[in-house]
Amino acid sequence: MLNFNILAFYLYIKIIKLSGGILVKKKSLMIVSMVLVLSLMLTACFSKKGSESKKGTEPNIGGNATKAQPKILRTNNQSEPGSLHPGKAQGTHDSWVLEHVFEGLTRKTPAGGIEAGVAKEWKISEDGLTYTFTLRDDAKWSNGDPVTAQDFEFAWKYALNPATASEYAYQLYYLAGAEAYNTTKETDAAKLKALEDAVGVKALNDKTLEVKLAQPTPYFLELVSFYTYYPVNKKVQEANKDWANEASTYVSNGAFKLAEWKHKESIKLAKNENYFDKDKIKLDGIEFVMLEDENTAWQMYRTGDLDLLYPIPADVTAQLNASKDPELVIGDDLSVYFYRFNNTKKPFNNVKVRKALSMAIDRKVIVESVAQGGERPAYGIVPPGIPDVQGDYQKNTGNLFEENVEKAKQLLAEGLKEEKMDKLSFTLLYNTHDKHKKIAEAIQEMWRKNLGVEVTLENVEFQVKIDREDKLDYDVARAGWIGDYVDPMTFLDMFESKSQQNDTGWANADFDKLINQAKTTMDNSVRMKAMHDAEKIFIEEMPVMPIYFYTKPFTQKPYVKGVYTPVNRYPQFHYADIQK
Repeated sequence: MLNFNILAFYLYIKIIKLSGGILVKKKSLMIVSMVLVLSLMLTACFSKKGSESKKGTEPNIGGNATKAQPKILRTNNQSEPGSLHPGKAQGTHDSWVLEHVFEGLTRKTPAGGIEAGVAKEWKISEDGLTYTFTLRDDAKWSNGDPVTAQDFEFAWKYALNPATASEYAYQLYYLAGAEAYNTTKETDAAKLKALEDAVGVKALNDKTLEVKLAQPTPYFLELVSFYTYYPVNKKVQEANKDWANEASTYVSNGAFKLAEWKHKESIKLAKNENYFDKDKIKLDGIEFVMLEDENTAWQMYRTGDLDLLYPIPADVTAQLNASKDPELVIGDDLSVYFYRFNNTKKPFNNVKVRKALSMAIDRKVIVESVAQGGERPAYGIVPPGIPDVQGDYQKNTGNLFEENVEKAKQLLAEGLKEEKMDKLSFTLLYNTHDKHKKIAEAIQEMWRKNLGVEVTLENVEFQVKIDREDKLDYDVARAGWIGDYVDPMTFLDMFESKSQQNDTGWANADFDKLINQAKTTMDNSVRMKAMHDAEKIFIEEMPVMPIYFYTKPFTQKPYVKGVYTPVNRYPQFHYADIQK
């Protein structure tokens, strides 16, 4: 664009030259003045036009500040959520979003502890069975409704209702009467209502929630920070049972609200202006894209289209770790990577076959050459990082089995003979993910080389895998588990015979008895011993094959600040900021 100040100066010089270098004529003086005024007017006009055409990209010539760009943190959620209803969700592709749009009675702190959330305070009875929560007066839903104690009572009973078929209903069995209500086959409406009323959660008034437990639970305050314990707006649920399926009808109470949901493509969150702690929220929003392909997501991170990426490809993790790249963060993780056996399907109903497959792989090779994120080989199901009576629970447990190819060959031969089979071939199911694929290929080759077993690999979307596991529609399936709370129980009770998260078809009465003992005793020493004994039974039976204990490697751009990673959560963005 032509600069009119330069034009004016050029004309001014020409006039001087035409007048012999001396401005003595009034007419010449007037011409100069007119040209200068005209140039200033045109400059102002074109400057204004230019600033409007590039609004937000250039400062005005007059020095006025531009409007700040919204602070949107972009990351990859990998898969379409199975459900964003707290009572129906069950996977990390659900929970990562839920943890940002909802808040429970308590919440996780950046340091990994527990602090007041919607509940501003609580009292615990001397026997540890009754909790009385007082809710904040300023807690509101994203639609402006007040969050009430009735919303919590309604939400918990909704998840427990047998008709809801919640996969995580068992997490509420700590409440008195919860298991009886959730597992009933009763069809009589009056009797069903009586069972519901007997559940140990009751709104005493709008801001007081009374909770009665079936037995003392030392980690209950941490449990209520978990998403199955989130509230649900009772009025919204009763008006529209499908409210959680679309952004336009979605109502939540967390730091962010659901602004857009393009199914199987992206989810956009916006800062919730009705959140009681909104002044601490620096981000204007969060955008989750959904890319199953890790390498595509990594390229988006490299080109600046994503600000944080978790997880990242295994080979990339190794490269970044070796070069000490400052954008790589390797956090602790309370989780275990394992393969499920379908214990209802021949020959995986045979413990010798299950043990043979578990003993025939080399976990050290897998973690050092395939996973490459600082993971530790797993010879049990409970990971490190959980306090025992003294020391660390997993360290006290030690290795509950060992790898031994020769022993594995013997066990496989015996097991197949007992099942009247000559050879073994099956399909290994895993969800689409570069690391899962590489691990599956490595284990496939180890089984072929060490045992002569032929394995077909099948990859599907994460939600498809979960649905098939629920139906026991698989041979062997890749799985992982992040602790819902910091206690061995979160890795053990999901394998109780009644647990809807078991997904193996395995059941053991002695295991169930020990888990029940650990849940009902007041003596922590007795409790921990019961869980150690239960884990030994579990590994001796080998209904699943532990592979390694996770770490949490992710990358974030230098301008991303304030992200925190509780040991049993994905990276959290509540107090994150973007400082470019």
